Amino acid sequence: MITVYGIPNCDSVKKARVWLTENGHAYQFHDFKKQGVPEAALDTWLETLGWEKVLNKQGTTWKKLPDEVKLSVVNAASAKAVLLVNSNCIKRPVVDWGHGRVTVGADFTKSR
Repeated sequence: MITVYGIPNCDSVKKARVWLTENGHAYQFHDFKKQGVPEAALDTWLETLGWEKVLNKQGTTWKKLPDEVKLSVVNAASAKAVLLVNSNCIKRPVVDWGHGRVTVGADFTKSR
Protein backbone atom coordinates (compact mmCIF):
# COMPACT_ATOMS: atom_id res chain seq x y z
CA MET A 1 0.00 0.00 0.00
CA ILE A 2 1.21 3.47 -0.89
CA THR A 3 1.32 5.99 1.95
CA VAL A 4 1.22 9.73 1.31
CA TYR A 5 2.55 11.87 4.17
CA GLY A 6 1.81 15.56 4.45
CA ILE A 7 -0.86 18.07 5.36
CA PRO A 8 -4.22 18.12 3.58
CA ASN A 9 -4.23 21.81 2.60
CA CYS A 10 -0.80 21.68 0.91
CA ASP A 11 -1.11 22.19 -2.87
CA SER A 12 1.62 19.63 -3.63
CA VAL A 13 -0.09 17.05 -1.44
CA LYS A 14 -3.45 17.75 -3.10
CA LYS A 15 -1.84 17.39 -6.53
CA ALA A 16 -0.23 14.08 -5.59
CA ARG A 17 -3.44 12.68 -4.13
CA VAL A 18 -5.42 13.64 -7.25
CA TRP A 19 -2.75 12.09 -9.49
CA LEU A 20 -2.72 8.85 -7.51
CA THR A 21 -6.51 8.58 -7.60
CA GLU A 22 -6.75 9.42 -11.31
CA ASN A 23 -4.09 6.82 -12.09
CA GLY A 24 -5.77 4.07 -10.09
CA HIS A 25 -3.32 3.88 -7.19
CA ALA A 26 -4.82 3.00 -3.81
CA TYR A 27 -3.14 4.88 -0.98
CA GLN A 28 -3.52 5.88 2.61
CA PHE A 29 -2.96 9.41 3.83
CA HIS A 30 -0.94 10.27 6.92
CA ASP A 31 -1.75 13.77 8.18
CA PHE A 32 1.21 15.33 9.99
CA LYS A 33 -1.14 17.75 11.78
CA LYS A 34 -3.37 15.03 13.24
CA GLN A 35 -1.00 12.06 13.45
CA GLY A 36 2.38 13.69 13.88
CA VAL A 37 5.62 12.70 12.20
CA PRO A 38 6.37 8.98 12.56
CA GLU A 39 9.94 8.92 13.89
CA ALA A 40 10.87 5.57 12.33
CA ALA A 41 9.62 6.73 8.93
CA LEU A 42 11.52 10.02 9.28
CA ASP A 43 14.69 8.04 10.00
CA THR A 44 14.12 6.09 6.77
CA TRP A 45 13.50 9.25 4.74
CA LEU A 46 16.62 10.92 6.07
CA GLU A 47 18.70 7.83 5.35
CA THR A 48 17.20 7.10 1.94
CA LEU A 49 16.76 10.61 0.55
CA GLY A 50 19.22 12.65 2.60
CA TRP A 51 18.37 15.35 5.10
CA GLU A 52 18.99 18.15 2.59
CA LYS A 53 16.21 16.82 0.36
CA VAL A 54 13.72 16.16 3.16
CA LEU A 55 14.20 19.56 4.82
CA ASN A 56 12.24 22.31 3.06
CA LYS A 57 14.22 25.52 3.46
CA GLN A 58 11.93 27.38 1.04
CA GLY A 59 8.86 27.25 3.25
CA THR A 60 7.48 29.90 5.56
CA THR A 61 7.91 27.76 8.67
CA TRP A 62 11.66 27.36 8.07
CA LYS A 63 12.10 31.04 7.32
CA LYS A 64 10.37 32.00 10.58
CA LEU A 65 12.57 29.78 12.73
CA PRO A 66 15.18 31.57 14.84
CA ASP A 67 18.57 31.84 13.14
CA GLU A 68 20.23 29.76 15.85
CA VAL A 69 17.85 26.87 15.09
CA LYS A 70 18.48 27.13 11.34
CA LEU A 71 22.24 27.30 11.85
CA SER A 72 22.12 24.25 14.11
CA VAL A 73 20.93 22.01 11.27
CA VAL A 74 24.16 20.56 9.88
CA ASN A 75 23.47 16.83 9.54
CA ALA A 76 20.72 14.21 9.63
CA ALA A 77 20.55 14.09 13.43
CA SER A 78 20.14 17.84 13.83
CA ALA A 79 17.65 17.96 10.94
CA LYS A 80 15.63 15.18 12.56
CA ALA A 81 15.40 17.10 15.84
CA VAL A 82 13.98 20.14 14.04
CA LEU A 83 11.66 18.15 11.75
CA LEU A 84 10.07 16.21 14.60
CA VAL A 85 9.03 19.50 16.20
CA ASN A 86 8.30 21.41 12.96
CA SER A 87 6.55 19.02 10.57
CA ASN A 88 5.85 21.91 8.17
CA CYS A 89 9.60 21.96 7.46
CA ILE A 90 9.33 18.54 5.77
CA LYS A 91 9.17 18.85 1.99
CA ARG A 92 5.82 17.52 0.87
CA PRO A 93 4.47 15.16 -0.03
CA VAL A 94 6.58 12.27 1.12
CA VAL A 95 5.33 9.18 -0.71
CA ASP A 96 6.22 5.70 0.48
CA TRP A 97 5.60 3.50 -2.54
CA GLY A 98 6.43 0.32 -0.62
CA HIS A 99 9.34 -2.05 -1.14
CA GLY A 100 11.79 0.57 0.15
CA ARG A 101 11.00 3.23 -2.47
CA VAL A 102 10.34 6.73 -1.13
CA THR A 103 9.98 10.03 -2.98
CA VAL A 104 9.57 13.60 -1.79
CA GLY A 105 7.74 16.35 -3.65
CA ALA A 106 5.05 15.97 -6.29
CA ASP A 107 7.38 15.94 -9.30
CA PHE A 108 6.55 12.27 -9.89
CA THR A 109 3.14 13.37 -11.25
CA LYS A 110 4.89 14.83 -14.32
CA SER A 111 7.13 11.92 -15.16
CA ARG A 112 4.92 8.86 -14.93
